[in-house]
Amino acid sequence: MVNNMTDLTAQEPAWQTRDHLDDPVIGELRNRFGPDAFTVQATRTGVPVVWIKREQLLEVGDFLKKLPKPYVMLFDLHGMDERLRTHREGLPAADFSVFYHLISIDRNRDIMLKVALAENDLHVPTFTKLFPNANWYERETWDLFGITFDGHPNLRRIMMPQTWKGHPLRKDYPARATEFSPFELTKAKQDLEMEALTFKPEEWGMKRGTENEDFMFLNLGPNHPSAHGAFRIVLQLDGEEIVDCVPDIGYHHRGAEKMGERQS
Repeated sequence: MVNNMTDLTAQEPAWQTRDHLDDPVIGELRNRFGPDAFTVQATRTGVPVVWIKREQLLEVGDFLKKLPKPYVMLFDLHGMDERLRTHREGLPAADFSVFYHLISIDRNRDIMLKVALAENDLHVPTFTKLFPNANWYERETWDLFGITFDGHPNLRRIMMPQTWKGHPLRKDYPARATEFSPFELTKAKQDLEMEALTFKPEEWGMKRGTENEDFMFLNLGPNHPSAHGAFRIVLQLDGEEIVDCVPDIGYHHRGAEKMGERQS
């Protein structure tokens, strides 16, 4: 009978570290890109983790998306501050990294791609050309880590206010209010904050009007439609007809991940 977690990790294969070299997708990647094109990381997640070169990211992503049993879903994408990582044996040198969690429905399998980045070169090509839902993931990663996604259609903050300074999920970013200067809201700062809230259609890829007439832009919200988090929708109106809209989230972001990191 298993009495504690130590016994469980020792006896249950699912908890053991694996490199997943026997996974068919690893063989497919090696056949296409060569055995030395990437590094397979041993994990306990049950998911193959493959470190690839930044220059090959889009090519590898496109290859996985076009396999006979393709990886058709981008399930997650985010950044990691690797500067305090203690176990790096066999892994590429990395100050930061970006991971891409893909799912194949036909295979019922997952794979995670990781790209290593140096602190003085935090650039990676946007994944939106392959998976449009990467848009918000990449905005959040830039917002919280400062990693730039080259070619992104609208790389701007999504969780923090547009006037925020710094990137909060970096390990060297303060985690306590007492580490900041006392808060002051001067008239100049208040004016700056109000100006930042002004909706500029061009920043969202929207036109102000046609040759003959101007569009009207209407704020719907910020509201809280029985959901966990307030957001607003900016409506583009042609008379009484809604012709376009953009959602604007982040009004309820409370930094829970940063608090959990600080207290663990």
